[in-house]
Amino acid sequence: MFTGIVAAVGTVVHAARAAGGLRLRIEAGGLALADVAAGDSIAVNGVCLTAVTVGRDTFDADVSQETLNCTTGFAAGARVNLEKALRFADRLGGHLVSGHVDGVGEVTQFDPAGDNRLLRITAPAVVARYIARKGSVAVNGVSLTVNEVNETGFSVNLIPRTLAATNLGALRVGDKVNLEADPIARYIERLQQFRGA
Repeated sequence: MFTGIVAAVGTVVHAARAAGGLRLRIEAGGLALADVAAGDSIAVNGVCLTAVTVGRDTFDADVSQETLNCTTGFAAGARVNLEKALRFADRLGGHLVSGHVDGVGEVTQFDPAGDNRLLRITAPAVVARYIARKGSVAVNGVSLTVNEVNETGFSVNLIPRTLAATNLGALRVGDKVNLEADPIARYIERLQQFRGA
């Protein structure tokens, strides 16, 4: 589990086809790796990946084809948001994020709003159904509060700190982003299915 509070922005320095997916090498961009070992989870643009090798300032991770089918942002040169897995003693500054991306959205608006930015994203129906006004959503692994929601997407406000500390500040209209809805919404839906039965 993660919190959606990005610790560093790294770079995919190598992406090579491997059996069943991709092998990535990621430069950690200031993310402290001294306490990370092979087998630990790191969220990369909101996707929970397992570190298979760890160096002083890089780590390697495998991405399965299944993950590649429902995510974006792993090309060589891509700037990626990084967060180590949540520990029980950590503060939960964002919201509970599983690192299991629900789908890919598209940026349709990215306009200045004073020092902030208004970000509007279209979301696939399978994701949009779980997004609620004033609820939480993870965009490229960043925990954000939803301002508005409609049948095709949602908008959020990005403060200067978020713009500076994540890769969201470099977004442009047409860019693709990883989306994860608040996992609580999915559990509620599943319980309702059994209640109806």
